Amino acid sequence: MRKLVGIGKAAEALGVTPLTLRRWDESGRLKPDFVTEGGRRRYDLARLRPGLYHDMDRTDRKTFAYARVSSHDQRADLERQAQLLEAYCAAQGWTYEVINDLGSGMNYRKKGLKRLLDEIVEGRAGRLVLTHKDRLLRFGAELVFAICEMKGVEVVILNQSEDTSFEEDLARDVLEIITVFSARLYGARSRKSAKILSDLKKAVPHE
Repeated sequence: MRKLVGIGKAAEALGVTPLTLRRWDESGRLKPDFVTEGGRRRYDLARLRPGLYHDMDRTDRKTFAYARVSSHDQRADLERQAQLLEAYCAAQGWTYEVINDLGSGMNYRKKGLKRLLDEIVEGRAGRLVLTHKDRLLRFGAELVFAICEMKGVEVVILNQSEDTSFEEDLARDVLEIITVFSARLYGARSRKSAKILSDLKKAVPHE
């Protein structure tokens, strides 16, 4: 006897979102096994397997290349990253889009990063291309890669060696952490906070 489940359970079994299943139904890629009189989709749980439909769907999904720098004075580096990503994706013959982002590698709320994660989670991305792993996030990139694996998104990192701007970006990230925590511990207007922040900034190498 078949065990029919709703769209939420079916999406969980496949590792996608209910929105993705609705799109697959509309496109004919994966139709529900039964539709109730009220229009609710029902799926046979026995035939749903994680990743089963990802490979057949990847050709219809876009490649997203992601470029990031920490500050406005690194605009030239951002342009170089974007040009390199564009050249590589074009050479492979992929349908692609480059997402440029500005902000610290410690900041998870960047506009470009949020857009990228939305594309991955909603099943619209088939491939993610980076120049270096740290261009994505300073910490937590592995979690994003795990989500990519679950969603059937291929990850391509063009350069596995250390990023030449690593030390500069790391210094900026450390200063950001110092600023946030000193303000929280001592108060943004505290003399003690200002002195501690000043001393720590002097200890961090930067241009």
